[in-house]
Amino acid sequence: MTEIGSVYGNALYELAVSEELSAEILAQLTVLQESFLQEPAFLKLLSVRNLSKAEQCKIISDSFDGKIHPYVVNFLKILTEKGYIRRFADCVAAYRACYNEDYNILPVTAVTAVALSAEQTARLKEKLESITGKSVELTNRVDPDCLGGVRLDLEGKCLDDTVAHRLESVRQLLKNTVL
Repeated sequence: MTEIGSVYGNALYELAVSEELSAEILAQLTVLQESFLQEPAFLKLLSVRNLSKAEQCKIISDSFDGKIHPYVVNFLKILTEKGYIRRFADCVAAYRACYNEDYNILPVTAVTAVALSAEQTARLKEKLESITGKSVELTNRVDPDCLGGVRLDLEGKCLDDTVAHRLESVRQLLKNTVL
């Protein structure tokens, strides 16, 4: 996350909290972020130099007025006017971090070789919540290279109990063994 993302994301979050709109704004930012990932050309359009800032802001108004909260529309306009629209994802990450902290939410990604069943997901989530004391937002990402087991990515840490990791540990042990 960049400093720009942090400053602007935190500012929007403070505004949303003061107006009791933090969840609504987060939902809209999330949808926008997903849309921008699917259509990256839209963000490029808002940062091209041959369009004036006024024209870029008009594109934002035409696209989003009446469809999303005015605070979000104005936020997009500010980022565009300042030339920071390409930092939108960083702003959303900062906003989400503030939201998660205030609501005691811990985002966790479980990386597995095959998708977790609903029962496995529920058990893992319950176990993590009992250990951390936080409400866990669990995402399962499938990576066949894991071979088996699970790797948990949480709070900037990686807890790796995959078969691939174990094999790598054995490989390193054998490599460092003097015969």
